[in-house]
Amino acid sequence: MKNLVVKNYQTEQGQALDTNGARFTVKEIIPTAEATQLHANFVEVEPGNFAYSYHWHEINEEVFYIISGTAAVRTKNGEKVLKAGDAITFPAGPEGAHVIRNASETEKLVYLDFGHESALEIAHFADIGKVLVLGPTTKGMTDDVK
Repeated sequence: MKNLVVKNYQTEQGQALDTNGARFTVKEIIPTAEATQLHANFVEVEPGNFAYSYHWHEINEEVFYIISGTAAVRTKNGEKVLKAGDAITFPAGPEGAHVIRNASETEKLVYLDFGHESALEIAHFADIGKVLVLGPTTKGMTDDVK
């Protein structure tokens, strides 16, 4: 990170994403171009939706901190229900597989997604059989080879 950054999830403009059935908004705290050792984003998920897809990271570790709403987090060991003030950690590797969805029918889920950022990362999306490869000059998704 090259600069001191102060941001508020209520005032930041976000990017709406709709990928593989996941519909959510990401509000960057640390822009990708400035991430050298960690990442941080506010994520908003409307009722009935989830963020990203069920996946795990080869290298990066993540932490979700619930700001508001109710989250249902699918893990390798089953589903965990989280509320505002809760945090959950995801280690690198298959043990850290996860997907988060909004468990409320009326309230928006808002959480902070932060963690380690490696220059090279591989994320496995088990439900759709894809692998995402991210590097300094590469970004792409391909079929997962088992």
